[in-house]
Amino acid sequence: MRRAIAIDFDGCICQSKYPEIGEPNWHVIEEAKKEQEAGAGLILWTCRAGKELDAAIAACKEWGLNFDAVNQSLPEWIEAWGNDSRKVGADEYWDDKAVIADTTCILRSATCYQRKNK
Repeated sequence: MRRAIAIDFDGCICQSKYPEIGEPNWHVIEEAKKEQEAGAGLILWTCRAGKELDAAIAACKEWGLNFDAVNQSLPEWIEAWGNDSRKVGADEYWDDKAVIADTTCILRSATCYQRKNK
């Protein structure tokens, strides 16, 4: 199965301006494209629905970002596991509100995580 990356829209792919579309976060967009070119499957992972979701998908396409799935696991993951649970299955979750939990502490930022793992 391809490696799966679920990426949040508001606050991650673009600035948070819900229900409007915020300015693109080019660093995240370019990193996502690199991952996809390397073989990863990308999942748009957002609470948006209806016309707001359609606008988010259109903005991503305009910015050159095309997803393999939207708010669900990759098709091959669904087939392999035999279900499509409410939680999107992924190897990585990119989210501006992420908290990294491990057995010894809660890490609240990528900077903290990088410091801990040096």
